[in-house]
Amino acid sequence: MKVNTQRPSVYTHEGAMSEDISVYQRLKRTVMACLLFEDNFYENGVNCVDRIKELCAKSTALQICSIALEAAQKYHLRHVPLLLIVEALKHKDKHTWFADTIYHIITRPDQLTDLLALYWKEGKRPLAYQLKQGLKRAFTKFDEHQLAKYNRDNPIKLRDVLFMVHAKPKDQAQAELWKRLVDKKLMVPDTWETRLSDGQDKKKSFHELLELNKMGKLAILRNLRNMRDAGVSKELVRQRLEENIKEMLPFQYLAAARECPDWEDIVDKSMIQASELKPKLKGSTLVMVDVSGSMDAPISLKSKMMRFDAACGLAILLRECCENLSIVSFSDQTVQIPPRQGMALRDAIVKSQGHSGTYIGQSLYSVYPHLGNFSRIIIITDEQSQDVLPIVPTKLNYILNVGCYQNGIGTRNQWTTISGFSESSIDFIREFESI
Repeated sequence: MKVNTQRPSVYTHEGAMSEDISVYQRLKRTVMACLLFEDNFYENGVNCVDRIKELCAKSTALQICSIALEAAQKYHLRHVPLLLIVEALKHKDKHTWFADTIYHIITRPDQLTDLLALYWKEGKRPLAYQLKQGLKRAFTKFDEHQLAKYNRDNPIKLRDVLFMVHAKPKDQAQAELWKRLVDKKLMVPDTWETRLSDGQDKKKSFHELLELNKMGKLAILRNLRNMRDAGVSKELVRQRLEENIKEMLPFQYLAAARECPDWEDIVDKSMIQASELKPKLKGSTLVMVDVSGSMDAPISLKSKMMRFDAACGLAILLRECCENLSIVSFSDQTVQIPPRQGMALRDAIVKSQGHSGTYIGQSLYSVYPHLGNFSRIIIITDEQSQDVLPIVPTKLNYILNVGCYQNGIGTRNQWTTISGFSESSIDFIREFESI
C-alpha cells in the first residue's frame, strides 16, 4: 500500500479550501442543522441523508447515539435523531445503553411510529431487540392527552407499536388507558387543533385555552396570526408569552413575527426576555453575520424560515448574552451594524447590504486592525466561503455553522466550529471557556 501520497483537496461549494476533518466531526456537522429529507440551497435532502448513512457506517454505535442524544436534547431536532438510531442499529455493538438512548430521544408519541417508519423504509424486517426495549419503555411516558393528540390514522399507528413491542403498563390506570387506545376510545384532547377542526368559535376557543394555560409557547407563536384574525386579546397573548420562559429556537420568534407583523412587539419582548436569562459571556465580542446569497434562502425548500432567521436569531441572543458586543455583516463588503436589540437588530442586519458572495477571509482582513480589542470572534455562517481565513491575533475564535453542508471553511486550527442553530451553540461557548 502506498503511504507517501498527497491527500485529495476538499473545497466548500463556493470554492474555498476546506479541511479534511474526522468522520465523527463530519457526521456531527451534517446532523446538527439538518431538517431530514428536505432540500436546501446547495444540496438536496436525499444527498444529505445518504451522507449521514455513509458516515454512520464508518462510526461506532456509541458515537452515533451520542450525536443523536445531543441533536434531540440540545438542538431540539426531532427526525434526524431517529434516522441516527436506525443507522446505529445496523452495527453489531448494541448494548443496554442503546435502549436508554431511544427512551431519552423519544419525547412525543408520534416519534414512536416515525421511528418504525424509518426502520422499515428500506423494507420490513423483524424489530431489533434493543429497538423493541427502547420503544417499550418510551411508550410508558405518555398520558391520555398526549396519546390522543398524536393518535393519527397513518400506516403505522400507536396501537400497532403497542402490540409489536408488548409494552408493560406501569400501573392499572395506564393499563386501562392503553385498552382505550386499542379500542379507539381515547378522550378527544382539548387543544386548539381539535376545537377548530370541530368548527368551534375561534375567538372563544383560543381565549379559553389561553385562560386555562393549555397552549404552550410554540403553539402560541405558531397561531399568532390566527388569534389576531379571530379577535383574541393581544394583551392576554402577551401575558402568556411573558409568563412562559421555556427556551425556543431563536429563529422561531422571527418566523412568528413575520407571519403576524402587527404583533411583532409582543414577540420581540418575549424573545429579549428569554435571552436576558442567559449568563453573560465576559469581555468584548465581535460577531460577524453572513448575509450572502445562500443565507437569503429557506432553511429547507419546504420551509418559510430562512438561514437569515437562524443567523439573526443567534445574533439577537448574543446581543443579550455578551457583556460588550460589536456586530458586522459580511457578503461582498463588511458593514458595521448599529447597537440594536431584537427585531430591530434583525432588520439592520438583513438590510445592511446586498446578498451576494461569501468572503469571510476578506471580511476578517477588513476588521483586522481592530481585532486586538476583542476577547473573542464569533462568525455566524453556512461556511460556503469563496476565500480562506487569515491567521487572527485573538485566542477565542468560533464559527457557528447554520448549514449542514459536507465541507466547511478551512480554519487553520484557530477556530472552534459549532454546528446547529439553537441556543445550545452559545451554551457550548460558555462551557468551553469555563474549563
